[in-house]
Amino acid sequence: MLRILLADDHDVVRRGLRDQLASHAGWEVIGEARDGREAVKLALDLKPDVVVLDLSMPELNGLEATRQIRKDLPKTEVLIFTMHETEQLIREVLAAGARGYVLKSDAGVQLNQAVEALSHHKPFFTAKVSQALLDAFLKSDARVDEASVVHSLTGREREIVQMLAEGKSNKEIANSLSISVKTVETHRAAVMRKLEINSIVELVHYAIRNQLVQP
Repeated sequence: MLRILLADDHDVVRRGLRDQLASHAGWEVIGEARDGREAVKLALDLKPDVVVLDLSMPELNGLEATRQIRKDLPKTEVLIFTMHETEQLIREVLAAGARGYVLKSDAGVQLNQAVEALSHHKPFFTAKVSQALLDAFLKSDARVDEASVVHSLTGREREIVQMLAEGKSNKEIANSLSISVKTVETHRAAVMRKLEINSIVELVHYAIRNQLVQP
């Protein structure tokens, strides 16, 4: 029995995914999460074979959730399920440890194929994603872009970027992460310095460009 965990903040989308995957013989949807933080918790508790993660989720985005899941559960495969297909984002997903990437527009045809491939620990990318990777390789140059900056942020800093961009206060972030307000302020200052930005407005724009939050 292949054990699958779903994570998407839209109930209708999650229900559709569950029905599609559960109809496959030998597959079982063992849990559902509404945000990235819940997805990580359920993954650690349930230890699924495959996690299907939406990229844009509240609390903790799919990219950071992937990093945490793959770090603690190296045998669990992660399939990113999203509407975004930018070159930079695809690179970030691969670096985070996901081995599958399916666009929501292709789900009806390719979702099951992707899960099947990951169940055998084989990578799977839809044609559009593969083309984006090929195009990026063919036109690659030595330019420095935001992707290199993203890599310089720690996992905790990426969490705080998302929560600040979602409008949470330092105190709310501290309570959510069980750390002190002073620690939040220290991380916030480090993020601003690394990203070379000076305001929350700029931080929100950065988070939207990198799909850490939805506009």
